[in-house]
Amino acid sequence: DFSLRLDALSAVMVFFVTFVGFLIHVYSVGYMQGESERGYARYFAYLNLFMFAMLTLVLGANLLVLFVGWEGVGLCSYLLIGYYFTQDWCAAAGKKAFVVNRIGDFGFLLAIFLAYKVFGTVDFGAIAAAIEADPGAYAGYLNAIGLLLFVGAVGKSAQLPLYVWLPDAMAGPTPVSALIHAATMVTAGVYMVARANVVYRHAPEAMLVVAVVGGLTAVFAATIGLAQNDIKKVLAYSTVSQLGYMFLGAGAGAFGAAIFHVFTHAFFKACLFLGSGSVIHALGGEQDMRRMGGLRRAMPTTYWTFLVATLALAGIPVFSGFFSKDEILGRVFAAGVGDLHGYGKVYLVLWVLGVVGAFLTAFYMFRAVHLTFSGSFRGDEATWHHVHESPGVMVWPLRILGVGSVVVGFVGVGKAASFGADINFFEHFLHPVAPAVELAHHPSLATEWVLILLSVSVAGLGIYLATRFYTGPQAMAVPQRIATNFPRLYRLVANKYYVDE
Repeated sequence: DFSLRLDALSAVMVFFVTFVGFLIHVYSVGYMQGESERGYARYFAYLNLFMFAMLTLVLGANLLVLFVGWEGVGLCSYLLIGYYFTQDWCAAAGKKAFVVNRIGDFGFLLAIFLAYKVFGTVDFGAIAAAIEADPGAYAGYLNAIGLLLFVGAVGKSAQLPLYVWLPDAMAGPTPVSALIHAATMVTAGVYMVARANVVYRHAPEAMLVVAVVGGLTAVFAATIGLAQNDIKKVLAYSTVSQLGYMFLGAGAGAFGAAIFHVFTHAFFKACLFLGSGSVIHALGGEQDMRRMGGLRRAMPTTYWTFLVATLALAGIPVFSGFFSKDEILGRVFAAGVGDLHGYGKVYLVLWVLGVVGAFLTAFYMFRAVHLTFSGSFRGDEATWHHVHESPGVMVWPLRILGVGSVVVGFVGVGKAASFGADINFFEHFLHPVAPAVELAHHPSLATEWVLILLSVSVAGLGIYLATRFYTGPQAMAVPQRIATNFPRLYRLVANKYYVDE
């Protein structure tokens, strides 16, 4: 049947897809002002089609309807990434996104065929009922279905090794980057894994693969972010890294925590991309942070909203990213201590990777903040004379997303952060659709507090080092020394490990 399903999981997705998507539409009115009439109309037609495809995806009641929306967002990403199709590199970036996603979608199609062969249906409710009734009867198939579904998620949500299309998706207009990275396409893979959670709960090996790929991607992409100079590229690798955290959470059986991070990430990542767009708009298209600096005074609203969203991304307490990222790290540690499916040691290693990723995230994001807004302007004199705060139609979405980056975390406060009170509204809301995997025993409240203090300290260290390296009279001296003393390592990271080559 072409049927739609609105439950707790799709409701969460529909809420932030439409809310953040609406703000991006409003922002686009100002950002795309200089386009020709035909280009302007084409842009908004694609943007609306993108929203339609994403809503079809999250509301689909079976794998087939979900797949129609899944292919729709793939098509729209191709059209919007290649929006400036007269420039070769933009057209190539659109093709790259399309081709890489074809690889993932091949796996997803095979998963649909196999699910239909095994269950005789592709309806989520019917599949869940069949598995819950007799898990043993399908044991041989569930790992295969879970792994094939995950191949699709790896393509759509840019995980190793199919992450290569996402940084090139920067070729489209900046609001498109915000839409792809925050509200639509890349979150689809995490949503699909959470939607199929009944398969993964009975397929321990497939769940472990999800966690391992997520953990490795989180750190791998974060290392690349350390040496990027294009402001949008830094944010792109940050997205790849944060998606890794979401899969790490799902792979540890914490499906609610993974979706909570999708939810908070939508607000602060949209705010960061639209903030970078505001900077690029003011500098007449300049994206290289080495030719920025000192914009804090000229663009106060952009600066403060960008800073708030960066604090959320770095996982600093009271900001939304702190609650969702710590929930994931706590669950991964618990899976390690509770020896989930007998793979406890692997989960503990993944937890260590997650903490390392938290340090790298805080460092490269504050590097971006300081290079863009601190110190003095490093571009040419003529550009500086034109620098001004963006118009209201662009600034108001930033303010709203900035407030969201602070407040949305409070709907999912974990037990440790609330001193033992069970007030995690988000998890309770999702529980009927995406319950967490039960563990043999949980870490004590004291242990959880130690974990929280550790991850916050690690993020604080990253912020401190970035501030030391990139501000003050000695700004850039240490990074330049590192680049000079370790030229091969620096070139390797700056050239993204030569994966594209």
